[in-house]
Amino acid sequence: MSRRVALASAAVAGLGAAAAAGVTLADQNPTAAVGTGEATVPFHGVRQAGVTTEPPAHAAFLSFTLHRGSDRDALRRMLRLLTDDASRLTRGEPALGDTDAPLAVLPAALTVTFGFGPGLYRAAGLTSPVADLPGFPIDRLQDRWTGGDLLLQVCADDALTVTHAQRMLIKDARPFAAVRWVQRGFRRSPGVHPAGFTQRNVLGQLDGTANPRDTAMETAVWAPDGSTTLVVRRIRAEIETWDLLSVADKEAAVGRRMESGAPLTGTAEHEEPDFTVADETGLPVMPDFAHVTRAHMTDPRFKILRRPYNYDEAPDADGRPDSGLIFASYQADINRQYLPIQRRLAEKDLLNEWTTPIGSAVFAIPPGCPESGWIGEALLGS
Repeated sequence: MSRRVALASAAVAGLGAAAAAGVTLADQNPTAAVGTGEATVPFHGVRQAGVTTEPPAHAAFLSFTLHRGSDRDALRRMLRLLTDDASRLTRGEPALGDTDAPLAVLPAALTVTFGFGPGLYRAAGLTSPVADLPGFPIDRLQDRWTGGDLLLQVCADDALTVTHAQRMLIKDARPFAAVRWVQRGFRRSPGVHPAGFTQRNVLGQLDGTANPRDTAMETAVWAPDGSTTLVVRRIRAEIETWDLLSVADKEAAVGRRMESGAPLTGTAEHEEPDFTVADETGLPVMPDFAHVTRAHMTDPRFKILRRPYNYDEAPDADGRPDSGLIFASYQADINRQYLPIQRRLAEKDLLNEWTTPIGSAVFAIPPGCPESGWIGEALLGS
């Protein structure tokens, strides 16, 4: 019996065994010390892992286009199969049929997060809760980094773990969908900084200082049912021209000290910027065109959770770098939270001179699932 038939049979037999109301919220922090190969993050729960989980060092964002003619039944079979893969791999167990099982035994805090694009909802005959972003004048989007019907975000503290999980998931998605794009990214490795540190991007900035924290995360990121939304933007860094700037010019464009991340009106990273302070000439210390000024959101309910990863591809023949940011933004409501910020940035953010969006995609992140269930079950039914 093929693996796919066996899994489908088992899933049908187990449907309805546990209602969503019986699911408990998993502790989505690694069960072993971060940075060890044995660390695991629970896959099952009301919410999916990989959103508010401490971001590990490596990530792969896998976008798929559903095969023509995909229907709700095909989606159910695909998501049962991929859920089984993800739950096993995140426990440090090989997926069924894995011929390279030793590569799966060190999960290194592996998380696999599922996202549904507008096309998946259309295939299921449902109204999508998310839509493609409107065009912005700063965009130079390329098809090879844009869109997608299904997203799998694969993160771990070990690059080989991510590579193996990526291969297993793509292989089992192949009968249902084609790979649209893969974006691989990295952050600082465990031990370089303590847990909770703010990511530095390839331009040297601290990226994520203004994220919602603690209880604010509940309303800014999560809907009551355990779902959220994700915007993925591939942003090329124009490093060659950025390198020509002085530190003072970089700080004016960003609105923060490059070394400490403090706002230009403060001395510590997490101080609130004071937009009323003027310099000796009467001009605002925090310029109106600075990135922090344009992106600032006072009300924690309207903040977004930035969970970015850097990318660095091979330079061209002249040595010009191909580097930038895989900007992953989680929020409860894209229209209420993400779009107002993005519109202000597109209108008058000086940092746009050194950053270029070249990819864009949006996904609804459905709630998690119990051990007997699968991601998307509440949406697609049995």
